[in-house]
Amino acid sequence: RVSSVLNRDVKQFGKKHMFDTNEETCWNSDQGTCQWVTLDFPRTVKVSQLHIQFQGGFSSRLCTLEEQVSQMSWYPPAYFSPLRALHRFQVEEMVLDKLKITFENSTDFFGRIVVYHLGVLGER
Repeated sequence: RVSSVLNRDVKQFGKKHMFDTNEETCWNSDQGTCQWVTLDFPRTVKVSQLHIQFQGGFSSRLCTLEEQVSQMSWYPPAYFSPLRALHRFQVEEMVLDKLKITFENSTDFFGRIVVYHLGVLGER
């Protein structure tokens, strides 16, 4: 699930585009102060790394990773990397079946977030 989709156009900007491996498609949120993505896994997994590819100018200055027991925040290098660079984040290993990533303090004036790729790495 996602917080919003630009103009509710799920065909062009829906959440599925973060996982389709097509470099021309993306999830584009609508405007707002805080955007998020929730992932439900079919079984318990151990997460150790996240890969996120933002559109330059539509990224987040602060990301928060939440599961039922703990929370972790990190700061993507929004201004110091090429547009649409893939960012790899090591996270404290978490065993979970549901994960929420919150994108706060968008670099876009209207609060929009654009994600071309979201990958969650770890073990089953």
